[in-house]
Amino acid sequence: MNFRHRKKRNLEISITPMIDVVFLLLIFFMVTTTFNKNTALQITLPESGSKELAARKLLVLSIDSKSQYYLNEQSLADNKLSTLTRSLASVFKDKEQALVINADALAPYQAVVNALDIAGRVGFVQITFATQQATEK
Repeated sequence: MNFRHRKKRNLEISITPMIDVVFLLLIFFMVTTTFNKNTALQITLPESGSKELAARKLLVLSIDSKSQYYLNEQSLADNKLSTLTRSLASVFKDKEQALVINADALAPYQAVVNALDIAGRVGFVQITFATQQATEK
């Protein structure tokens, strides 16, 4: 019988290949990832003061608390977005024309966002919101 003691080799794990693989994966994910730029609504807020408006006629789009649309105080036939699109397209003349959105305080946000979206698609560039000064309590 052979009872000689064998020298035990120290086991070493080389982590260099593992680090290489991790860096390759990191580079792969960095290159293939797409970053979406979040878009936000760009709204021109009305300014206070008594500023004279240009001679052109403003279009006023009103939205009541039940999401009913009114264009220049004329009620639209229904609440469908296609009706609003046709109505705004029929009165749109040029990019210098301003649209004032007059939304009720209790109007759903979705109705206001739909109106903004449709106005932008029709071609309106100057869109403002009508506000009133807060009353002191």
